Amino acid sequence: MRLVAIAIVGMAALAAAEVTQAMCRARNYPPSAGLYGGLGAASALVFANLGSAYGAAKSGVGVAHLGASHPDKIMRGIVPVVMAGILGIYGLIVAVIINNNIKTESYTYSTYSAFMHLGAGLAAGLSALAAGLAIGVVGDTAVRAYGKQDAIFVAMILMLIFAEALGLYGLIIALLMNNAATKYGDLCAPK
Repeated sequence: MRLVAIAIVGMAALAAAEVTQAMCRARNYPPSAGLYGGLGAASALVFANLGSAYGAAKSGVGVAHLGASHPDKIMRGIVPVVMAGILGIYGLIVAVIINNNIKTESYTYSTYSAFMHLGAGLAAGLSALAAGLAIGVVGDTAVRAYGKQDAIFVAMILMLIFAEALGLYGLIIALLMNNAATKYGDLCAPK
């Protein structure tokens, strides 16, 4: 009789552990987790491209003005447009990395990973957007000034480098957040 009681208690404990693990998986691995990871990838790409487009367009206006007044200086004056284009690449890199880490199998992609990927995408995308705004304003004004004074070129490059660094900071943080998102294995595994 004692063995039967021990077996029943053991089976009840095993059933309770399975129910607890099922509840943990339902809470930590919902089907909506992929949505947040996808939003992270999309926001990295969209915001970075918005910054890149604005920076290239605003700087391009200054380059067009430079080309009309001093056509011999266009090749050096196109630097802000190139630097703005690099921002879109930052967003693309982060979006591809996030997309490759989104798992589609059951109980493999947690809300923790999804929210870390969303944060990584926003960090990279919004940083690149800010950098694009800065590059656009500095590029337009500095390229026009370069048409009037050659000595402004070095100062223009320095200002553009510091503006571009904003996007690079977002890229670095996004890569670190992606590593943190993939650090943990099964969150509901018995300990």
